[in-house]
Amino acid sequence: MTEKNAAPDNAEAPLFRLQKMYIKDLSFENPNAPEIFLGQQPEPKVAVNLAVKNKELENDHWEVSLSITATVSNDKKEGQTLFIVELEHAAVFLLKNIPEQHLQMVLGVDCPTMLLPFTRQIISQVSIDGGFIPFLIEPMNFLALFENAKKKKAENVTDN
Repeated sequence: MTEKNAAPDNAEAPLFRLQKMYIKDLSFENPNAPEIFLGQQPEPKVAVNLAVKNKELENDHWEVSLSITATVSNDKKEGQTLFIVELEHAAVFLLKNIPEQHLQMVLGVDCPTMLLPFTRQIISQVSIDGGFIPFLIEPMNFLALFENAKKKKAENVTDN
């Protein structure tokens, strides 16, 4: 007995798999060491910039990268930088049989969501190795960022 809901033999199910993660670029600057460690650790002021990039490779493979720059400075002394960390953390994903209308969402939401916990861990460990307490980047809602970017792009198209 055959199932009525079985997919035809030629239709393949979508495939979404993380293949490999790697650091493309990493920089940690501690410009005021060792003087910064001699007094009481100040209350930090944090500025974080994030960019999500993707590019098609070959054979249904895509590279997705998170570029993060975090500048942590002394809230009490204007302009005194505690540390700056810059990281481009990337991964290769296998995206096969993903419908075209869903591909940009997978690249802009699902892939970075999988990558972020590992990116956060790298930044945290680098801050510890730099002599500071663990610096944890806040979790991010990539769906909201994706929707906001899509909305902004649509507004720019209608304004022109």
